Amino acid sequence: MALIKFFNAFVLKKNINNTTSTPASEAAYKPVFPGLQKNPAGYPLFPTSANSPLGRTKPISSDSDNVRNWIIEEARITGGYNNANAGYGVRAYLVEDTNDQSKRLNALIYSGVYNSNTNFNQTNVFSVGEQITKAVEPTYGSIQKLHALDSNLAIFQENKVSRALIDKDAIYSAEGDATLTSRNIVIGQISPYVGEYGISKNPETFAYFGYRRYFVDKYRNTVMRLSRDGMTPISSYGMVDFFRDELSQIEDQFQEFTFTCVLSSSASDPSKIVLDAGPNVSSIEKGMQVSIPQTGAGNDIIISNVLGIFNGVNIFIDTDPGSPIAGNKTFTKFIKDKIVGGYDVHNNNYVVSLQQKSTSPSESDTFKTLAFEDSINGWVSFYSYKPNFMSSLKNNYYSFFGSDIYQHYDELTPNNSGVFYGSRSGSSVTFIFNPIPSVTKNFNTVSYEGSNGWQIDSYKSDFQGFDLVNGQYIENQDVTSSVKSYDEGLYTSNGVPQRAGFNRKENRYVANLISNSSARAGEVIFGNSMSGIKGYFTTVKISTDNTTQLGGAKELFSVSSNYVISSY
Repeated sequence: MALIKFFNAFVLKKNINNTTSTPASEAAYKPVFPGLQKNPAGYPLFPTSANSPLGRTKPISSDSDNVRNWIIEEARITGGYNNANAGYGVRAYLVEDTNDQSKRLNALIYSGVYNSNTNFNQTNVFSVGEQITKAVEPTYGSIQKLHALDSNLAIFQENKVSRALIDKDAIYSAEGDATLTSRNIVIGQISPYVGEYGISKNPETFAYFGYRRYFVDKYRNTVMRLSRDGMTPISSYGMVDFFRDELSQIEDQFQEFTFTCVLSSSASDPSKIVLDAGPNVSSIEKGMQVSIPQTGAGNDIIISNVLGIFNGVNIFIDTDPGSPIAGNKTFTKFIKDKIVGGYDVHNNNYVVSLQQKSTSPSESDTFKTLAFEDSINGWVSFYSYKPNFMSSLKNNYYSFFGSDIYQHYDELTPNNSGVFYGSRSGSSVTFIFNPIPSVTKNFNTVSYEGSNGWQIDSYKSDFQGFDLVNGQYIENQDVTSSVKSYDEGLYTSNGVPQRAGFNRKENRYVANLISNSSARAGEVIFGNSMSGIKGYFTTVKISTDNTTQLGGAKELFSVSSNYVISSY
């Protein structure tokens, strides 16, 4: 593990002033800081003990009840006692007559600079006497992402992408040619890229490598690449239908996720709440709201927050430990679907993960993670991991899951292939056999070149028309039985080793196909009494098994099938 330096510049101050002079009716409803899970040494007490009641859930009766209303902020660059104070610099200012605010979601503004040599910090200076703002077309929505490249600034709006010149401007001739000239103004000419594409409200999809930038336009069901040749919808390379269907299901708005858990007070520490074992306990997260019905007049419901989880059994709840809490309580959080993008520098792929959140603890989240490769202009693979974030650094590709960071393509750990975030996943390839497309064929065998450990999960023909069966129309399709791998198909008959799946001949793995199709009207021979299947084409899924050199590398060079012509 590496120590990560952090920087802050704050002070210790009082949050609110709930004193005994405040009427109890007002004190109970004033906003308060949620506090910490433990009391830092040398600072005022925080309400994590029975002797420090919380001001929001009970009236203030004395100053001792007011210890909650403190927050900790530091005045040091780092938290050490003798570390340097943060310098505030010259603080000349004008007194504004009003405190009106103007929110411009389509405008840019720049501040002064920070000089690291002199520690002169003007990043909080916005001079109203200078032209420091620049706006883009508001009809294209809000600005979601800024990215600097080649001394220019790319501006990603919801429905448009533009380029802003920095410290220069463009002068156009009568022929339309542009000449760049230096200017004192920081943000110069803004020129939109050709094409009505934007980044929607998904800036987390942005990734870049070299001079190429990638992002997802959810509103138009496209994945985009911004490069020297302008903007290109890379989702059109064989994946138009896929992204149209998948991106249309991604929700922009937050959804409510509600469930119940059984709570009780901790006998050893009243500040802790005990979670009784149940199916929903794993769904509890820090920051969730807890609805706690109170006994007495009006049967009020107090809305508290989960401040932390301790040992997976106890939780800290933002409420008076003395309040009645035993029984079923409602937990609520707000979830949102997301689209995550990142660049895999190891394989030179843009990776995008489409993630849909479930609104019920009984249902699992769904996701699809896939990669695009520029060298072939194609989508090369689906992946079995669901990252929170992805990034590359110094020829290594990383992804984040939970609070941990993982390095992909780790070659130091043996038999680590297919392991994502501690869970093992198999690999599979789905393809189509379609020789002589207009001829009906009988597919009899299957073979492959590659490593030991591959099996056939499914081998299906095209659909062959509807038949009326028991009052319902059923579409017919020939299928075969699964084909076991070389190792898993081994068995012994009368002391002689036999293979029920793939056998190895001349360093190729071969197997015959046994039909597993249901009987049809007028069919005499069907099922495993038949060899092979009939159709114009077949769809095949081949995957790694669960026993052969588990976690080791598996290679697959080619797959073939022997067939005979049935009819023209």
